[in-house]
Amino acid sequence: MNAVSSSPEIEAVRRKAAGSSFYSAMKVLPKARREGMYAIYAFCRAVDDIADDGEGTREERLAELEDWRDDLKALYTGAHAPRVAFLKEVVESFRPRLADFLAVIDGMAMDLEGDIVAPNLDVLDLYCDRVASAVGRLSIKVFGMDEEPGFALAFHLGRALQLTNILRDLDEDAEVGRLYLPRDYLGTIGPVDPREALAKPTIDDACRKVAVLAHKHYREADAIMAARPAGDLRAPRLMGAVYAEILKRMEAQGWAPPRQRVKVPKILLGWLALRYGIVA
Repeated sequence: MNAVSSSPEIEAVRRKAAGSSFYSAMKVLPKARREGMYAIYAFCRAVDDIADDGEGTREERLAELEDWRDDLKALYTGAHAPRVAFLKEVVESFRPRLADFLAVIDGMAMDLEGDIVAPNLDVLDLYCDRVASAVGRLSIKVFGMDEEPGFALAFHLGRALQLTNILRDLDEDAEVGRLYLPRDYLGTIGPVDPREALAKPTIDDACRKVAVLAHKHYREADAIMAARPAGDLRAPRLMGAVYAEILKRMEAQGWAPPRQRVKVPKILLGWLALRYGIVA
């Protein structure tokens, strides 16, 4: 297995992720796989920043995402594409699918085409598939998993992690006009103002229903990993354990205002890394 060469994009990710649960999970991997994951994460950060940084009009940012799509397609045909050159060795070494890179961009475009506010469950599931499970489908190639169990793991673990993120980032998302909690759980069919919705005590009930959905996906992901499919499962095991702990702590605290952002103590993060970072 060839190591993925470092690049400014990968080095920036390494610095930004230091101390995070993602960084801890990637540290347990052999160097080639770890560098491959940093490259994929660098791509995700780049397109996510286009959707979230607020620079330029929506039309300009959508056009920039289109440029990323064009460059990725060029990369897969062997054409010159400097913007995505840092992904070249990942593509050659691990053979992730072009469709999954494009799906991540499709997820970012969903945020730009109109701020997502109280989507129905089907739209929320599509969003989770594009911004999280698609990243999982890219990642399982780096982990060396076969596609059948790997894509099933990406389906469930990606959704579990994204739903947990949604519950953790409620107030930050509302500040930019977004609310990813499903309309089905909010009990309304009319217009929803994110900050007004989050100020209501009844928001706790909607969040707990999302937590139930996340737990279902964690259980499915755990069952897949318990069957010990081929591949290096240390990183997904650790990510699942850390985010499940975050979800558990949020449930204990509740989501009624005022909320406090939940974090996993470093000592617990270290213990989880030791527990799940040994056996591949």
